[in-house]
Amino acid sequence: MFLASDPKSAPDGFRQFLTLGLMWLAVNFLVAGLFFTDGFTALLQAWQLPEYSHGPLIPILSGLLFLRQLKEYPPRAGQIDDRWVGVVVIIMAVAVGSLGKLSKIPEIVAYAMILWVGGILLISFGWKTGKHFWPPVLHLVYMLPLPDTFYYKMSTTLQLVSSELGVWILRLLAVPVFLEGNIIDFGVLKLHVAEACSGLRYLFPILSFSYIFAVLYRGPMWHKAVLLVSAAPITILMNSLRIAVAGVLAQRYGTDWLEGFTHFFEGWVIFIACILMLLLLSWIMLRLQHNPMRLTEVLDLETEGLGIQAMRLRLIQPSRALITSAAIIGASVLTFHLLPDRNQIGVDRSNFTSFPRDIGNWRQLNPHKRLDQVTEKTLAADDYHNVLLERPDQPTVGLFMAWYQDQSSGGVHSPEICLPGAGWEIAWLERTNIASSVGTSEDFNINRAIVQKGEIRMMVFYWFEQKGRRVAWDFAAKMWLIADGVRTGRTDGGLVRLTTIIKKAETDANAEVRLMDVLKLLQNEVPKFMPE
Repeated sequence: MFLASDPKSAPDGFRQFLTLGLMWLAVNFLVAGLFFTDGFTALLQAWQLPEYSHGPLIPILSGLLFLRQLKEYPPRAGQIDDRWVGVVVIIMAVAVGSLGKLSKIPEIVAYAMILWVGGILLISFGWKTGKHFWPPVLHLVYMLPLPDTFYYKMSTTLQLVSSELGVWILRLLAVPVFLEGNIIDFGVLKLHVAEACSGLRYLFPILSFSYIFAVLYRGPMWHKAVLLVSAAPITILMNSLRIAVAGVLAQRYGTDWLEGFTHFFEGWVIFIACILMLLLLSWIMLRLQHNPMRLTEVLDLETEGLGIQAMRLRLIQPSRALITSAAIIGASVLTFHLLPDRNQIGVDRSNFTSFPRDIGNWRQLNPHKRLDQVTEKTLAADDYHNVLLERPDQPTVGLFMAWYQDQSSGGVHSPEICLPGAGWEIAWLERTNIASSVGTSEDFNINRAIVQKGEIRMMVFYWFEQKGRRVAWDFAAKMWLIADGVRTGRTDGGLVRLTTIIKKAETDANAEVRLMDVLKLLQNEVPKFMPE
């Protein structure tokens, strides 16, 4: 198929603009919209959160980047034979999207949309031209929500780092302060560095800005790399400064001042401050060059002619590759429409309210202890059990179990993430298979850890229950979730955690024996509440 050599020579008017090629492109968009509906819905929901509120701007900015790049590559004359690479990418997008639809994890469907965009560009312009449009396609990544496991790990890590830096700044200001996990202790009051203070709501927009800034920057390549890499440290530094200033205000004027301060500094103020620091960094690098340049000389901000480039869409031809792409997506939509509905798969289980009070020679010491409202909301479990077990000759053992009807959104929170935020420091952690110790032929993988808070030491066992599998690694649990969702449509699962204080007069081995005793007794009880 052919493209006209000059976009200005094409006929004007809506009827002339709506060419047969453009109609087939519209068909591709239509069937893709039907296929990726779950992904669109996931994006719209994620964009309601402060961390991803910048999301709607990303496609617009990517579109402008695409039109700017399109100016650099004139229409190709003659037959274009290298479109079929795009069809291969479309097939990959359908495969990834199907995986997300079958596993009922809509975020995966959203990720597949970016592959589809890349495939459509390769089909429309051919490999020789289309391969140069990877920057705007890659920029679309910034509109996607992070996988839940990555999000929780990143959020907790940034909370801890921001807390540490914030306390360091406070000490530089001669403010007496003590840090315990995410809790800043001033003696007379304590401030909790919550998830909202992790800095993620600034980090994602700043990363997007630094990416666009690097694309438009015409300086040396190493300058671009520095600008990209420095975005995250700058954001963390500014967030830590914000926490430190909040601490000073709270100490001197009370916590009532914090609400107004937090609202003022949690939005555009921090964002603009980070941008100014990036601009300052680029200005310093330019001034240190052998031939110093001004920032305006290296930023390509030319926007003239973008409308003319947009009109080049009418030059897209109804190639066999474009028609094949529409057929592939359309067939996929029809296939999923004909599949039986797997959304109403019920799970036959007992509620934790019927969990036995006596397990072997261990007896429940206290009634089920409810978590505080904030922790309960963060946990987001459909059912949980939180009790202490005792026996006359042993210290108590804490038993916590949480069950989720659907792990496809949110998922299980690993104690590896939650414990440090509560002030516990992980002194030792290992993943191990204890199948031989508990007398089972199937793998029984658990996490064994020793955590400490001051002089208090505690041993922890925990693992994820994935329909009869005992999984220690949270990423592996996520992979089994996807596999089970595809095969059976079930996305339920849970977490079991055992804890015991290590007394000063006993060894770590004594505490481990205690937890192993309870763990062995739990084997026959857990499947009733977390079905296989």
